Amino acid sequence: MLTKYFQFLFFTIISICVVSCKDDVLPKPKAYLSLDYPEPRYVPYDKTCGYNFDYNTLGKVVDNGKCNFSIEYPKLKATVYLNYKPVNKNIEALLRDAQKLTYEHVIKADGISEQPYTNKERKAYGMFYEVGGNAASQSQFYLTDSTKHFLVGSVYFYAKPNFDSVLPAAEYIKNDLRALMESLKWK
Repeated sequence: MLTKYFQFLFFTIISICVVSCKDDVLPKPKAYLSLDYPEPRYVPYDKTCGYNFDYNTLGKVVDNGKCNFSIEYPKLKATVYLNYKPVNKNIEALLRDAQKLTYEHVIKADGISEQPYTNKERKAYGMFYEVGGNAASQSQFYLTDSTKHFLVGSVYFYAKPNFDSVLPAAEYIKNDLRALMESLKWK
């Protein structure tokens, strides 16, 4: 009777050992989100407004009236808003409003980087802003010829701001904003 007990105990212990023998659980290694975006292809956009520019064909330009446009990026879930205002001896107020728009994000931003932009040949002067952190808009700019034209641009995503999640798309669109600024021509 004792041998049956030991046999039962032996098989039970062996069964537990066999069933419980698994590979050690290891945490998953850190990974980076791999998003592939197409190589940008820029084409001119020219309407009867005071300016024209090149835009990435991944986006769709929508005329919002009064020389205001939006460039929608459905695949990236983002929109670039372009707001035009004529300069009528109000350049200081327009500059102040453009800077105020950017610095409203300072509450959520980790930092705001200002990069001046000057193109004397095209009479385009302005500032490009990169906003770090969980701000609603990661990139903004303004351009002016300081006598007739003033343009403000900003990008917004259709999601709650989470800088880590939108970083690849934000970088992609940031490059498109720079290309737009560099191609802009006043009429």
